[in-house]
Amino acid sequence: MPPSIISPETLLRYPLPVTLSIVLITQNEEANLPRTLESVMPLVCDGRGEIVIVDSGSTDGTLEVARSYGAKVFSEPWKGFAQQKNSAMDKASCDWVLQLDADERLEPELAVEISDALNSNPSIQGYWIPRKNFFLGRWIHHGGFYPDPKLRLIRRGAGKFEEYGAHPTIKVRGSTARLKHALAHNAYPTLCGYIDHMNSYSSSGAEVAVAKGHRLFSPINIIVRPLLTFIYNYFLRLGFLDGREGLLLHLYHSVYVSWKYAKAWELERGASDRVGTGL
Repeated sequence: MPPSIISPETLLRYPLPVTLSIVLITQNEEANLPRTLESVMPLVCDGRGEIVIVDSGSTDGTLEVARSYGAKVFSEPWKGFAQQKNSAMDKASCDWVLQLDADERLEPELAVEISDALNSNPSIQGYWIPRKNFFLGRWIHHGGFYPDPKLRLIRRGAGKFEEYGAHPTIKVRGSTARLKHALAHNAYPTLCGYIDHMNSYSSSGAEVAVAKGHRLFSPINIIVRPLLTFIYNYFLRLGFLDGREGLLLHLYHSVYVSWKYAKAWELERGASDRVGTGL
């Protein structure tokens, strides 16, 4: 098994009597997955936990990488973000579940903090974890992209993801707390990759907008809302302090908002056309 960022001997100074399942969904994540799994090894080594991966048709070396780290691998067709992540969590068998994306990794200090947290308060059902977002190699400090807290660590069975387009969220029954150290999110190393993600996410967001019955094609949604999004994040939330990367990030994020409503209108129009033709 590959060496760990923190040696198991070091982390054993922080006892983990409860067990922890690391769960991920994957599709063609050969480039990202080793870094992610490497970061969690101290938490699952020596029988302290498990890694569960639900893959949806990878054609690269993702499955080989996963198995090399001792992961339990399941192959399932894509069912949407929330359902896919819930399927992975349902396969966990440990006391706690930590859900990660394949382009995220634990900072070494976070691994130690998680080990401590799982033993600290039996009434806590889940933990929010701050996330550092890297865009074109730069850690984005402003514009709402940090601390970007995510509820990812929960007691098994205490909650599930609920669908919200490309960004489903866990709903937990019971009290939650916050951790200090961060996940590192290396989602957008290239501008091309970021635009591809926004294209995909806008399609998912469009489906949510249609389901909620929002008024879709209007100058407010197509022009005004994206402009206000840019002004709010870039100026009022100080996104301009992140330099050129911050400018590009917030500019193209505002374009994503316009795409989302345009695609929602297209979906709605397509449904109306099918009804009109009796199809």
